[in-house]
Formats: sequence, C-alpha cells, structure tokens
Amino acid sequence: QVQLVESGGGLVQPGGSLRLSCAASGSIFSIGIMGWYRQAPGKQRELVAVINNGGSTDYADSVKGRFTISRDNAKNTVYLQMNILKPEDTAVYYCRGYGSGNDYWGQGTQVTVSS
Repeated sequence: QVQLVESGGGLVQPGGSLRLSCAASGSIFSIGIMGWYRQAPGKQRELVAVINNGGSTDYADSVKGRFTISRDNAKNTVYLQMNILKPEDTAVYYCRGYGSGNDYWGQGTQVTVSS
C-alpha cells in the first residue's frame, strides 16, 4: 500500500501562484500515472492534470496555460505549479496515483484564492 501526502496549499490572492507537492511512500514509477484532481464545495471531483512515466501530460481546459504538472521519480514526488490563480480554482486538491491494478489517493490540501 502506497500513501500519498499532499502539501503546499493555502490562501493566495487572485493572480498569485502556489506549488503543490505530493510525496509518495513508495515508487511512483511503479504506480504509473500520477495526477491532480480537485473538488470545490458542492461540486464533483474533477481532473486537473495527469502525467505518465514518459512525461506526457494532459490538463483540464480550465487550467491549460496556467498550471504545470511534473514528477520526480527519484524523489517519488509529483508537483503542480499553479500560476495566475483565480477564485474559481478554490478547492481541495487531491493527488492520485493509478496503474497496474492500483489506485491511490491522498487526503487533499485546501487551496483558497481570495482577496
């Protein structure tokens, strides 16, 4: 069983930046696909960005050009750089790792974008 622990959330003003980190207790290379999801109050959880072991990425349309997902397999860590943050980015952000029959989720980190 692999544990995923997110960090880096907080309160930021509109237009600001945050970098989220997701540290895994095991090999993210072995897991395969790593991603970030978010859930705003009263809404369903949605995909933000995913990255595979080859470095291929995919993003939700709402964050393209503003967010960047990356991974460091040596450190078993996945990152989400979030720039030009908007109030509608406010949500709990979750890290997910899946593949080879496994599906792991972190506990989430709160991101609040407000002036």
